[in-house]
Amino acid sequence: MAEFDIIIYGATGFTGRLVAEYIHATYPDRSWAMAGRSASKLAQVRDEMGLPADTPLIEADASDPPSLDAMVARARVIITTVGPYLLYGEPLVAACVKAGTDYVDLSGEPPFMWDMIEKYNDAAKASGARIVHSCGFDSIPFDMGVYFLQQEAQKRFGAPLKDVKGRVRGMKGTFSGGTAASGKETMKLAMGDPDVMKRLVSSFALTPGFEGPTQPYGNKPYEDPDFGIWVAPFVMASINTKNVHRSNMLMGHPYGTDFTYEEMMFTGKGEKGEAIAKSIAKSNPMGDDDIKPGEGPSKEERDNGSYDLMFTGTSADGERLTVGVKGDRDPGYGSTSKMLTEAALCLIEEAADTPGGVLTAAPAFGGAIIDRLTANAGLTFKVES
Repeated sequence: MAEFDIIIYGATGFTGRLVAEYIHATYPDRSWAMAGRSASKLAQVRDEMGLPADTPLIEADASDPPSLDAMVARARVIITTVGPYLLYGEPLVAACVKAGTDYVDLSGEPPFMWDMIEKYNDAAKASGARIVHSCGFDSIPFDMGVYFLQQEAQKRFGAPLKDVKGRVRGMKGTFSGGTAASGKETMKLAMGDPDVMKRLVSSFALTPGFEGPTQPYGNKPYEDPDFGIWVAPFVMASINTKNVHRSNMLMGHPYGTDFTYEEMMFTGKGEKGEAIAKSIAKSNPMGDDDIKPGEGPSKEERDNGSYDLMFTGTSADGERLTVGVKGDRDPGYGSTSKMLTEAALCLIEEAADTPGGVLTAAPAFGGAIIDRLTANAGLTFKVES
């Protein structure tokens, strides 16, 4: 039996601290520990946060595989916030797979994820380790939003929705410094390798052995005829669409093998909406280059953030259904830290029987994560029409 339910690897970083704060406040009966490269830094952060002096601290470093082996042997689930994962992620995945320890991360880095699928999926199946990527704003609200929509469609129509659109209706908050760093690392790799770039633009980059129908590109602004509203490219669509298609494949294609998914953001109606959409299409989606990993907004800013997503689709017979997914904290930090924690706990509790492998949210957690997020993490999933 593992010593700890959860070990937070990267607990001295900004998001790692938020995870520690959330676990301490929300789950006082859970056994958990803080891990990072420096024991003294961990102790400093623990004391700065006002956590109990007996909060366990574990020294572990991605450059020291034996230290990772020792750490993962002590946990049921590892939560890792140490990115960019392209640079620092693989040794921990390897350690968890070898030990059969579950793992959740915040990766929005497709090249890292397809490498982990190719290198470790079979071994994870054998050891029972559930390696679940993208357990923050990218991509839980989107992956589970599509899942929720399709589950409702099956109940109402007895069939999936063939063509689905995801729309960001509103978002107040910031992308994390880690997200910005991960995006830059991904693009640096892609710019130096045409094969990576070609794969990066494919919606089926994470579905080895399956290539579905041609997908909407989602890379140019246009006036959406279904709503009469202009839409612009959404920066997270590149990873969210890949995760949605991997989920569909891993679950046996309940959305259909001819399923299409497009993800964009609303900008408004008329000339104003058009101007905003075209401006967004030309802008730096990550915003300020000064955002650094380990830094983030104040508690007030996190608490005042929010997001509002819509998922709508039509069946092969023309039946339409629309659902909304909303979060009551800023997406990059306040909501992400809660989603990541609830994902780890879902593996321990409701999803304990999910088999091993390199997974995405929907096949790893099923509807249980929706219940956890609505009960504890400030998200709502509602049928709208």
